[in-house]
Amino acid sequence: MKRAIYSILVIFASACMVLATVAPILADTSEVAPGRQMAKQATKGKKLWITADHFKMEALQQEFKSGPEVTAACLSCHTEASLQFHKTIHWTFLDPYSDKDVKIGKAGLSLNNFCINMQSNEPRCTSCHAGYGYKDKNFDFTSETNVDCLVCHEQTGTYKKFPAGAGHPAKKPKVFKGNKKTYHPPDYNKVAQSVGRPTRKNCGTCHFYGGGGDGVKHGDLDSSLMKPNKQLDVHMGTDGQDFQCTRCHTTKLHDIAGRIYTNPAIDHRKSLIEDDLTPKIMCESCHTAAPHKAEGKMNDHTDKVACQSCHIPYFARVNPTKMWWDWSKAGKKKNGKPYAVKGPLGKASYHTKKGEFKWGKNVAPEYYWFNGSINGLTAKDTIDPAEVVKVTWPAGNADDGKSRIFPFKVHRGKQPYDKVNKTLLIPHLFGKKETGAYWGNFDWKLALEKGAEYAGLKYSGEFDFVETKAVFPTTHMVAPKDNVVQCTQCHTRDNGRLANLTGFYMPGRDVSKAINFLGWLAVVGALGGVSLHALGRIIGIKKFGKK
Repeated sequence: MKRAIYSILVIFASACMVLATVAPILADTSEVAPGRQMAKQATKGKKLWITADHFKMEALQQEFKSGPEVTAACLSCHTEASLQFHKTIHWTFLDPYSDKDVKIGKAGLSLNNFCINMQSNEPRCTSCHAGYGYKDKNFDFTSETNVDCLVCHEQTGTYKKFPAGAGHPAKKPKVFKGNKKTYHPPDYNKVAQSVGRPTRKNCGTCHFYGGGGDGVKHGDLDSSLMKPNKQLDVHMGTDGQDFQCTRCHTTKLHDIAGRIYTNPAIDHRKSLIEDDLTPKIMCESCHTAAPHKAEGKMNDHTDKVACQSCHIPYFARVNPTKMWWDWSKAGKKKNGKPYAVKGPLGKASYHTKKGEFKWGKNVAPEYYWFNGSINGLTAKDTIDPAEVVKVTWPAGNADDGKSRIFPFKVHRGKQPYDKVNKTLLIPHLFGKKETGAYWGNFDWKLALEKGAEYAGLKYSGEFDFVETKAVFPTTHMVAPKDNVVQCTQCHTRDNGRLANLTGFYMPGRDVSKAINFLGWLAVVGALGGVSLHALGRIIGIKKFGKK
């Protein structure tokens, strides 16, 4: 009898163990993780009320001949719009949070390793400025009618600025030498009457083409996001949520939320339930800090690993992005004329005007600790040409309590520097030959002299080229849940994605004698416990058997 009771208890215990093991598997798989449920609630009812039809506005019925005339009409109702916009970085091209004497921003002394700096190159660079007539540093930043309302608000898709028109559209049909395309004057009445809330196309007109072409600068921003499917981006996919940029880049008084140089996009990570006045919507705003199912291990990562690190496995998944730009090889000609060579991805691998390029597609990001701010060099900062110069780099570290591991596109190249003063140089690139522009005469010495003179910088007259790199946070092209970074891609000894991040212990990647000792001690202890248990059962069975 005792033996039978003992057997029943053993079977019951075994059944409990099996049930505990398979219960999660047998559980209702339709259960939605808390973060997903919250995200659905936050995105419910996407349609916006429209309370005004601009087609019916009397102020927009007149015949317009220029952009500033349209802006004047807009201001007859939206009286404060230009004054609000004047305070934003989209207008000033300067970081409002930095010391004004340092001049951080596109219109200041900040640098990149694409076209390097805007100063003396304004007519070309400011084709992406939301204003009219920004052709040099004498631009009137106080003018209200110089604000370009249409580039952000028109919805016909026909309004285009001329690429070298200092922000103006073409006044008559005109061919741009750079791409051989003909640009036509817009139908100002038609585009003015179409205005509405900005769409991906409005934002993408500039942001998808940063650096001089489609996908050049940002690996996660290019024309493929105009009408993406959810395989490319689960939020913006037209067959999914169909988010517009303004869904996350919230706006107050024309100031669009986002990373602004030294100022983090956001200082805290909270859900919209915790703080519905947050200036910018982050991943946690909709998905919370525990977006995965409670029994999942992934929730343990969110305090140190950014959502993007797992959910954006590759960038440039449709169109290629530029990964290398070598200015030192610019200026070569064939038969006395500039030429270009097309590379394997259909993009130029060489161009006389700009040098040598390398492009990438389906590129795995590089990972760094990131607290939301980007540090960057200015044209006054001293460099060490014996090393690869960091033009921009992420702020943060593993111990500051604010940083998380974040994915970046890292763009590398070579650009000119002053051999005596040890500073990066600003070349005068765009302009006519007589102005000393590099694209006019391919004379580096003259172009660098003119660039320094225009920007008010010291220049020794001696130059060379130095290798540089710059980082771009990867936050778009969020992949579906079945296409994320796998655990073993990071937790591995051999060439894992996080191989460059040191100073902390990562299971599967790192070796620790102390942890290994404790681990093996636990294994030996477990084996000892199992052995004693088995021995006890054997003794018990024999004892019962004798009876």
